[in-house]
Amino acid sequence: MTSHSNIGEIQSNDLKKVWSVADFSRRYRLDREEESRLLKLLGPFASEQELLMNASRAPRFR
Repeated sequence: MTSHSNIGEIQSNDLKKVWSVADFSRRYRLDREEESRLLKLLGPFASEQELLMNASRAPRFR
């Protein structure tokens, strides 16, 4: 069975935000080693969720 859907009915909340790994690394202040690890693991582009779940940062102590 098929149905017709209007463009106005489709919400864009279901779309995944895709980041460049280099841009993500700059935004979250990741070092070069972590950026290269993410590039090897995920490639040049990945969803925000994948990047957040796989990135690790060194703790910043005061």
